[in-house]
Amino acid sequence: MGLLSLLRKLKQTPDRELRLLLLGLDNSGKTTLLKTLASEDITHTTPTQGFNIKSVSCDGFKLHVWDIGGQRKIRPYWRNYFDNTDVLLYVIDSADRKRMEETGLELAEILGEEKLAGVPVLILANKQDLFNAAPASELAEGLQLHTIRNRCWQIQPCSATTGEGVQDGLDWVCKNIKKT
Repeated sequence: MGLLSLLRKLKQTPDRELRLLLLGLDNSGKTTLLKTLASEDITHTTPTQGFNIKSVSCDGFKLHVWDIGGQRKIRPYWRNYFDNTDVLLYVIDSADRKRMEETGLELAEILGEEKLAGVPVLILANKQDLFNAAPASELAEGLQLHTIRNRCWQIQPCSATTGEGVQDGLDWVCKNIKKT
């Protein structure tokens, strides 16, 4: 291996590793989002019964993304994954208006967890490609995100199936982690 090859390899090595916790109700699109981040095929995605982990590189960071199942019976176990979380990614199905109250309650409970105190949160308003999707501004108002004062947060409209908005969300994560 020549010097130039070695320098290129060193330049591609991430400066810092981060642990991202990917949560949200079942069918919100967490696993599809994870596969999109990892540039994997999304045509065969099944409900997550436990967890999935993928590592992706972004802006000098190696992001280890933990996707935890969102079925009601699994949610009590989410707290087992809170330790050492650098960023919380919370996925919302923007087209599932019937479960907005449920997703809001889950998000509020998570944000109240001591182990996640001060952890930045990126709310991914997923499924924006669907005609009946609520816009991110409506979701932010309905979830009263403006009341979050103890951490930095962002709501990012996106579509896990098309990839639109996903990179913008990762860019926000990397930009805000650099500030800490």
